[in-house]
Amino acid sequence: MDPRGTLLRNMFAAAIAAADPALCVPKHLPAPPKGRTIVLGAGKAAASMAKAVEDHWRGPLEGLVVTRYGHAVSCQKIEVVEASHPVPDQAGRDAAERMLRLAQSAGADDLVLCLISGGGSALLTLPADGVNFEDKQAINRALLASGAGIADMNCVRRHLSAIKGGQLAAACYPARVMSLIISDVPGDDLSAIASGPTVPDPTTRADAQAICARLKIKAPAFVETPKPGDGVFARVENHLIGSGLASLTAAADVARKAGYEPLVLGDFIEGEAREIGLVMAGIARHIAREGKRCAIISGGEGRVTGAKSGRGGRNSEFLLSLALALEGTDICALAGDTDGIDGSEANAGALLLPRTLSHLRAMGHDPRAMLDSHRSYDAFEAAGGLVVTGPTLTNVNDVRIVLVG
Repeated sequence: MDPRGTLLRNMFAAAIAAADPALCVPKHLPAPPKGRTIVLGAGKAAASMAKAVEDHWRGPLEGLVVTRYGHAVSCQKIEVVEASHPVPDQAGRDAAERMLRLAQSAGADDLVLCLISGGGSALLTLPADGVNFEDKQAINRALLASGAGIADMNCVRRHLSAIKGGQLAAACYPARVMSLIISDVPGDDLSAIASGPTVPDPTTRADAQAICARLKIKAPAFVETPKPGDGVFARVENHLIGSGLASLTAAADVARKAGYEPLVLGDFIEGEAREIGLVMAGIARHIAREGKRCAIISGGEGRVTGAKSGRGGRNSEFLLSLALALEGTDICALAGDTDGIDGSEANAGALLLPRTLSHLRAMGHDPRAMLDSHRSYDAFEAAGGLVVTGPTLTNVNDVRIVLVG
């Protein structure tokens, strides 16, 4: 293999390791309370976070967390439930209802330790009064198909929920609440991560109505959520313990040690995946022209809209677009989702080498046609470039790395 492929894989592994709950969680754990310790959690990393709590907690524990199917970790004291993501199912609804009852049972001497990570919005689904579950599922599908950004999606979700947008924290009052949060949101807006179940909601139901109107999504009546300054947050602490930027920095450290100058563009890079590919290709060509040896590193979340039957996620689509824009150069790249799943297939992402396009054409494939039909998974599968990690049990969004030189 091209040694740059090994370097890219090592950089991606470092990015994932930087968000490993086994490393992030223990150093943020508080002292045990006078009363009970109740652990509640939701997200793709929730089970591995719960295991990290169990491994380092001194004293009795009880609780419930919900994670995506295939992301469970065996725990002894904290119950782990698996549910559907990205479209909610009954298992997630039942878990959310039980979680709310546990929260409501907490007293003033108790600690509620909340473990929140990306994916929690779909997994922690409990419709507000006047909203039926089927409506929530339909609205979620419509939001996913609309290409809406995560902030807009989660604003709508909060105002259709009985548990999101600070309502889990409100249910815990007067207990002390400490949330440990692993962010998959560009900029780490705590109210957007898993729709902020323990965070005051800065948006209003009028904002949610406006978003649905703009996207032409029919929605039932929205509810209002607790706002900043509400007394229910008097004993609530929210701690960010893992983020996309920290993972990009870890990847940059690996590049630097290998002799590449890292250029970290941040974790705000969003938009159509194929358009992000064109932009990154332009940056890479400019750096190559200057003769620099550079690792261009970015994060965020791309989109693939219009895909009907093609197999491909946002990272593989980004890479196929990048490959076509960089054809004829000696540039390599890797892009993957830190949760281990890019789209609906079993790969985290893909690896692009200078020979990828020629290899595809030699097998009779048309890379441009594959991009236009959103078959990027098929392209990298044929080229032997899929990156498969399995569920990583964490989630800080996408990592894109382009190596120049």
